[in-house]
Amino acid sequence: MSAYVIVDTKINDPEAYEIYKAQAKPIAEKFGGIYRTRGGNMDVLEADLWTPTRIVVVEFPDMQAARDFANSDEYAPVKAIRHANADCTLIIVDGV
Repeated sequence: MSAYVIVDTKINDPEAYEIYKAQAKPIAEKFGGIYRTRGGNMDVLEADLWTPTRIVVVEFPDMQAARDFANSDEYAPVKAIRHANADCTLIIVDGV
């Protein structure tokens, strides 16, 4: 069953964040990740619990592949770039 990494990102340094994006994508793809949306236009229809900023959705083959990507040694220094240049909420959720 597919799993999805969903990230809401408030970018604080757009220039540095471009470095993150360029480095993160091939690592996600190595773990079977397919970007389904990456900061595209959105219509927020209800926001009682959360007001999203910039949404990224990456589909992985399963929950373990998503976890393996997020916790990989290869991604760790790239994740540090994201942490230094953006505020994020990141979840992994099972597909249906």
